[in-house]
Amino acid sequence: MPDPVPQEFAVALRQTAGRRGRFGEPLFYFDEIGSTNDEAARLAEAGAAEGTTVVAASQTAGRGRLGRSWYSPPGAGLYVSVVVRDRRVAPFVTLAGGVAVAEGIIRAAGLPVEIKWPNDVVVDAGRGPRRKVAGILAEAATSAAGMQYVVLGFGVNLGAAAYPPEIADRAASLETELGRAVDAGAVLAECLAALAEHVAVVAAGESRRLLARWTALSPSAVGTRVEWEEAGGARAGRTAGIAEDGALLVRVGAATERIISGTLRWG
Repeated sequence: MPDPVPQEFAVALRQTAGRRGRFGEPLFYFDEIGSTNDEAARLAEAGAAEGTTVVAASQTAGRGRLGRSWYSPPGAGLYVSVVVRDRRVAPFVTLAGGVAVAEGIIRAAGLPVEIKWPNDVVVDAGRGPRRKVAGILAEAATSAAGMQYVVLGFGVNLGAAAYPPEIADRAASLETELGRAVDAGAVLAECLAALAEHVAVVAAGESRRLLARWTALSPSAVGTRVEWEEAGGARAGRTAGIAEDGALLVRVGAATERIISGTLRWG
């Protein structure tokens, strides 16, 4: 059963009601859950409407891209999953989620962040590699009739945590970067408000506006050296923006490659 929604969340959600549309209505909050994406998918299978949102203070089985686990300890983060049903929006959900989370953090916390393709929100403090403060995971359900819904999940590192050694040098949190406390409710509400804005833009047939905003928030998507592995061995090139379907474009000599999935090493 869901737990009571924390007061700071309830207040922030009321204050943004006019900008969130259906996102965050209804909202189910859990002090601890296995996976917010799994719970949102369960609700969607039972007929939950677009905008239904699951929020947790901790996850015991959180996951990220490529099946990796997502470190979700109590008291350190915000873990959210939203049901999206509009088929016009589905191809752009990950991009819209990245922009929404980045903008939500900027609006609520005042921390300058960037997007790193395909689904990381990072900080660049000028002292080594960009460090991740949030991530996005979109999981779609389809049937013979086509796409039924997408669960858009995102996790935000709010406070300091003892990250596992394999990610400790690549992870950061809003509070450690800012040196002060952050209102978790405001972060949640502003992310949902920004998501509503960008979903509406795409649904109106203006996906190029979303792509332009994503590009503005992702300076590494143009001119940055990247390496990746293919069957024939390692390849390298320089990023050249994103395609209309969200693929990363990479210049390799005189050719332009499309990167749809996989792991990149960023130079």
